[in-house]
Amino acid sequence: MMKKIFRHLLYYYLFPYAGLFLVRLLSATYRIKIVDLDHEQNILKAGGQLVYASWHQRFFPGITFFSTRKPIAIMISQSRDGEMAARAVHIMGWRAVRGSSSRGGGQALETIKKLIEQGYKIGHIVDGPQGPFGRVKPGLIRIAQSADLPIVPTITSGQNRWVFNSWDRFMVPKPFSRVIIRFGSPIYMHRDMLPGEFEQMQAHVAQVLKQLYEDTDAVWQDGTRMKEIFGFSFRC
Repeated sequence: MMKKIFRHLLYYYLFPYAGLFLVRLLSATYRIKIVDLDHEQNILKAGGQLVYASWHQRFFPGITFFSTRKPIAIMISQSRDGEMAARAVHIMGWRAVRGSSSRGGGQALETIKKLIEQGYKIGHIVDGPQGPFGRVKPGLIRIAQSADLPIVPTITSGQNRWVFNSWDRFMVPKPFSRVIIRFGSPIYMHRDMLPGEFEQMQAHVAQVLKQLYEDTDAVWQDGTRMKEIFGFSFRC
């Protein structure tokens, strides 16, 4: 009994608060530049809503940034690690919706649809929580399709970063790293798709994300583009 209580305290209080403190401390050192902001703002200024789509590998720099986009909700798995992440998300003012493609996805989708009706924006990790890396799972398309929302690819890239030995080679920008947060062109889809179109849309979104990530990462090796974005050139 005591062991269960202790584990609950760790995963519900200690780990989320301590982890979020470190995330905020590290994120405060980043020198962030936003690129192609109009792809997001044109939708929001027109009173619309959207689904932010990102790879699991790169969501770290956006954790604190997207707290400025409230109200915002995100789907998080029903695993024990997901419990810790959901608690941290709640502390930041996000809305955590528990579920994934393997467990609780249907109920989570219904909850997200209700939140969208209440004015929430949606953040979605397209290949989470366990991959395969870069593969867009059905949840993203179902959310956008059922709520008739555009998908806005959301790209993050750090100039200097740690790479972890995880299934997706998870990346965390190092302290004081320059970081780009980039919004891709909105991707729209039909509510009623013909046979095969659903899978084609998954492949299309995956390809768009791949190209945007590669193009954004290439900035760090291009002095001209570095100067355009940051006001000076610097080669890694």
